[in-house]
Amino acid sequence: MPESISIRTATASDISMLQDLFCAGIYEGDVRINDTGADIDNLMAGYFSDEGRSSFWVAESSEQLVGMIGVQCVLDDVAEIRRLRVHDDFRRRGIGKQLLDHAVKFCRTQDYMKIVLDVRVERDPAIHLFEQAGFFLAKTREADGHKTLDFYVDLYTDPATRG
Repeated sequence: MPESISIRTATASDISMLQDLFCAGIYEGDVRINDTGADIDNLMAGYFSDEGRSSFWVAESSEQLVGMIGVQCVLDDVAEIRRLRVHDDFRRRGIGKQLLDHAVKFCRTQDYMKIVLDVRVERDPAIHLFEQAGFFLAKTREADGHKTLDFYVDLYTDPATRG
């Protein structure tokens, strides 16, 4: 049964808790050179400065921040899902799925045609979640001895069939 949580838009006052969640989710303490979490340090500029095309949310349970996810506009019609994290004590309760569903719904309302994301190959639960949500593996990249999987999902629908 999914945890009873609420999802709300992140605010600047959440940044320190988001940084903690980001650091706790670093795989084996290995920060990739191009992924230092600077977007979280600069949350407002990174997710709230493009006229609503990007956004960032937190999941709360009993007023405790237990998860996060962001969407960034990378092209006019392409969004990237970033920073999906769930606190260790709250994993395997459906929170990641709720966050992912929320982000995908946002992307649909923004009329994105495609969503991309990447994940390290060691993140089996996240990979399974993305596959269950309809994301497809596009390619595998390797850098500094670590494999990263690039996933995507097409959101395009014929405008004539939209309801």
